[in-house]
Amino acid sequence: MVKNKNITRKSSSPIKVYCLPEERALIEQNASTAGLSMSSFLLAVGQGYEVKGITDFENVRVLARINGDLGRLGGLLKLWLTDDVKTINFSEATILALLGRIEANQDEMARIMKFVVRPRIE
Repeated sequence: MVKNKNITRKSSSPIKVYCLPEERALIEQNASTAGLSMSSFLLAVGQGYEVKGITDFENVRVLARINGDLGRLGGLLKLWLTDDVKTINFSEATILALLGRIEANQDEMARIMKFVVRPRIE
């Protein structure tokens, strides 16, 4: 009977890469910029993933801000739809402007999400 062992990366043989000191320094710098260890960076690149930098975290922060804006705009729209007394002075133009801002925020979120997602390089 053969036992199934859990195969891990640490139990597998490593890949050696010979490089010049300046090449190694560049790889280390790129890994650091991406917020990854050299091993994780090289593994991702070797499998065809586009490695993005730490700026992805900035994009996530922007997405969170846009999401908050959408929540507030949606709240205003909900007030108007329920004929709340607070919205009695809202004109049709105000509501159309509100809907335009919601759509613009959704478009901005979609644009930023394209940068955050890590597609494989084809």
